Amino acid sequence: MQRKRTDIHDLLLGLGLAACSPIGPSDATGSTSETGDSTSGTSTGAPEPTTADPTTGGTTSDGGTTSDGGTTSDGGTTGGVASTGGETTTTGGETTTGETTTGGETTTTGGETTSETTTGETTTGETTTGETDTDTGVAETVVLVRIGRYAQPDPAAAIATYLDDDLSAAEVPAFDAASMRLFVVNGQKSGVDVLDLADATAPVLLTTLDTSAFGPPNSVAVHDGIVAVAVEAAVKTDPGEVWFFDAASGEKLAAVGVGALPDMVTFSPDGHYVVTADEGEPDSDYVVDPSGTISIIDVSGGVQNLMPADVKTADFSAFTLVNLDPDVRVFGPNSSEPALNLEPEYVAIAGDSKTAYVTLQENNAIAVVDLVAGAVTDVRALGFKDWSAGSKLDPSDKDGAAALVDAPVLGMYQPDAMGWFSIGGSDYLLTANEGDSRDWDAYSEEARIKSLDLDPQAFPNAAALKTDAALGRLKVTSSLGDTDLDGDYDALYTFGGRSFSVWSAADGALVHDSGDRIEQRIAADPKFSAHFNANNSVNDFDTRSDDKGPEPEGLALGVAYGRTLGFVGLERIGGVLMIDLAEPSDPAILAYVNPRDFSGDPLDGDADDLGPEGLTFVRAADSPTGRPLVIVANEVSGTVSIYELVAG
Repeated sequence: MQRKRTDIHDLLLGLGLAACSPIGPSDATGSTSETGDSTSGTSTGAPEPTTADPTTGGTTSDGGTTSDGGTTSDGGTTGGVASTGGETTTTGGETTTGETTTGGETTTTGGETTSETTTGETTTGETTTGETDTDTGVAETVVLVRIGRYAQPDPAAAIATYLDDDLSAAEVPAFDAASMRLFVVNGQKSGVDVLDLADATAPVLLTTLDTSAFGPPNSVAVHDGIVAVAVEAAVKTDPGEVWFFDAASGEKLAAVGVGALPDMVTFSPDGHYVVTADEGEPDSDYVVDPSGTISIIDVSGGVQNLMPADVKTADFSAFTLVNLDPDVRVFGPNSSEPALNLEPEYVAIAGDSKTAYVTLQENNAIAVVDLVAGAVTDVRALGFKDWSAGSKLDPSDKDGAAALVDAPVLGMYQPDAMGWFSIGGSDYLLTANEGDSRDWDAYSEEARIKSLDLDPQAFPNAAALKTDAALGRLKVTSSLGDTDLDGDYDALYTFGGRSFSVWSAADGALVHDSGDRIEQRIAADPKFSAHFNANNSVNDFDTRSDDKGPEPEGLALGVAYGRTLGFVGLERIGGVLMIDLAEPSDPAILAYVNPRDFSGDPLDGDADDLGPEGLTFVRAADSPTGRPLVIVANEVSGTVSIYELVAG
């Protein structure tokens, strides 16, 4: 039964949880444009921005458009959406109908105030207008417009296969400028689809690079006409391989062995190295648990000449429970052996191609790798996010509202994707803090707060907190929190930061965390508030609040119109945030775009893009349109969307 909003508010106050004004499904208003949505935002330009090659690696995002005018303060209020629209402009015999929403979003936390302005939701049909693209000269606004889309021949079957077998038809994209071909990991085919992107508005499937003779592909990257595919062994605990192809012809050029379960592959910016994150997950019974490693393949002599000696393996054998930061999560079976317990997830490489940074998602840490030496030099704990001070979250899927509250819970950042960038001579890492748990047949750390014994001194109102409408439904780890080892929990740790973060590449210090800005933005958005924290396969309101929320999972970085931009995808509700990184300590969210059609049934394949998984950035100089592109692979719907960045 859905509670009235006043009931929720009173309940939370009675529990000592400071609540923002809750927004339920009936609060959604506004219209949805049918084609070519775009959002433009204002921000300052980036001084001397640089990034590592943004065309390599896989990330996440999605498309469409919205803008909001929410205001958030420490007192917890959200609101203020203003809109004007319905303008019609005729130029050169063509008619463009525009719907414009203008709003401001201001967030105040800990005495700092951040102002964001997003202007414009414009529907233009299949063509866009704007100035000729350039990567130099700072544009006042940048608009993200979907111009093309590729869908599976049978969308409903592709979705069913994903839901039944956890196999996606579109996971990670990578683009080759010379051949104008897009390479997309397709787990359902056990191969990599090759799309002709010469006409970015109408991608065409050319062929599929088949890896089934060895195993399923997990990731793809491209550099100078060479395609690298990370291929998992048929038995995932066995060593994997990287397969190399010629981008233009599709000819297989070479294969080389790497660690178990290579989950991500990327080229160094100079093309000298191919690096994989070998996750080394156990089997479900924990009978076999391979070491997590980072494989460094020297391809400077040409991939056709690769030998096993060209592969260096960086592992964690030098790290013990004595010399490892105690905040690095080493837990569950084999917890006495960090080399087995640490699981690499994603790789970002510095602009000088000498250092790699690797997310250890379940471990809530980042590894630093010397690519020249082929060794892990550091493992940095990311620490914990206090959801009781400053940042708020919605912890319940049973409260009938988007009720963001201060809660006595700590969050683990646990990033998935990560990117490197440089601003003003300083180097940074941008992370998408998805969160993840170990949940195997032989061991699972997942627990709901209502199932745990809470220490009466730490949680004097434990009975009230454990109700479903409060914190009872929130998933936390059972591996942390019993600090005095007396059998009850003195602290609670939940999965994921529900945010993006900026970290210093030099020392791992947290430069910025977006706090609760993602959930606040969606809750205040008239287009999406009725689907706040929806899952990627159902349209129901508030189904993911108890379990990592919107799940920022993947990202891409690129320089366009003089700006260093980040694109962060939201795995559950869908969509992508476009972020200006000119001020790393205070990044501005320029737009949130999401073409998901909530009037359609996800299971029927008519809900547009679902579950953004991989994203790549294409710079203007390499783009078939002459403007920068953001390309998104959506794992649930099996679709690929192409977005163009246009200067306003």
